[in-house]
Amino acid sequence: MGYSRSDKQTTHERIVRVAAKRFRERGLEGIGVADVMKEAGVTVGGFYKHFGSRDELVVEALATAFKDLDVWEEHTAGMAQLLQNYLTEAHRDAPGTGCAMGALLGDITRGSKSARALYTARVKRSVAFSSALLPSSRCGNKRGRALLILSALLGAINLSRAVSDPNLSREILHGVRDELIGLVKAGSHPG
Repeated sequence: MGYSRSDKQTTHERIVRVAAKRFRERGLEGIGVADVMKEAGVTVGGFYKHFGSRDELVVEALATAFKDLDVWEEHTAGMAQLLQNYLTEAHRDAPGTGCAMGALLGDITRGSKSARALYTARVKRSVAFSSALLPSSRCGNKRGRALLILSALLGAINLSRAVSDPNLSREILHGVRDELIGLVKAGSHPG
């Protein structure tokens, strides 16, 4: 029996979805191609029927993971909601389905040129999105505030995952979230 284009595309998408989740959970170097293929139900020998290189898989998986952020942004009404939803224990505890920018921050600094370019484009998109959510302020530098908020979010989620003390982890999440909400409210003014 033949292998249709539709079957190949379905298999390809399954491999990419598995990689997108596992890379976020374990890092770019934390899981090998063989493990991704096995979990996707495909033999390792089939890898090169779908991808020209491991880096090609990484870039496709990263793009897929970023689509989750697109969906999340589509359902975010304001900056307070963004901050409330991002810095949570649920997000901290589920990196495989959470923000790929946060989960892969350290890995991308050592990533390929193509992975870093894709990550850079995502950062630019997220800064623009966050900037648009910010209220006007006297200083008028919405982009600077958006960069500060994005840096604080990524730092806080990673720091909360890194510490072994659950109380400190929770304090990081809640403290940074509350400070950012206060900063956003204090920086706004009517009109």
